[in-house]
Amino acid sequence: MPRFITTQSAKAIRTIGLAATLLFSATASQALNSSEQRLVDAVTRVYGERAGLRVTTWRTQMSAYRGLSERDQLTRVNQFFNQLNFVNDDKLWGKNDYWATPLEFLGSNAGDCEDFTIAKYFSLRELGVSDKKMRLVYVKALSLNQFHMVLAYYSHPSAEPLILDNINPEITTATKRRDLLPIYSFNGSNLWLMKSKNGQLAGKSSRLSLWNDLRARERSLQLRKPIINYDE
Repeated sequence: MPRFITTQSAKAIRTIGLAATLLFSATASQALNSSEQRLVDAVTRVYGERAGLRVTTWRTQMSAYRGLSERDQLTRVNQFFNQLNFVNDDKLWGKNDYWATPLEFLGSNAGDCEDFTIAKYFSLRELGVSDKKMRLVYVKALSLNQFHMVLAYYSHPSAEPLILDNINPEITTATKRRDLLPIYSFNGSNLWLMKSKNGQLAGKSSRLSLWNDLRARERSLQLRKPIINYDE
């Protein structure tokens, strides 16, 4: 799990988080359907009113993104989630490694690189981006000497992937990210070891216990409370 946030950086990120809350407050006015309201109500019960407002805004923005091109959807989703706070799992959840669902991430107003990547992946899947076009990629961030996770998007099977990241907010091609060394990748179906350009198929993504736990919590709307409230 990455541990590359300095105290100064954390303060800057929390300032961004405050700006994001103001953005959420300004835009969360569109009526939600019953399923979406159920999500808002569940998050509000566990995390509070401001967290519920963030989920309302997520749902509102997702509706606005539906008519965009896939490339624009990548940009908007990447920008939306990169507004949240970066916090390591041990400080936020009291565990060495925890993969939060998008609702837990939004509810907590914080998460680590896996949480940013997972939220972007599920949001783009909901917008209709094919699972075959995306991989969650576990990498080593060489300049930071830390393990990290990013989202890769392939416009077609042989395309060079675009990288969505919370460290570098600019979406760039993989060849421009020489600071990242891929280790393994996965999507909703498969798992690859990144020993070659496209990776070597290593089985189903269900081999990943953290992924299985995440999907179970997502289906059941089971929400874990963080140790620290980042709305304060």
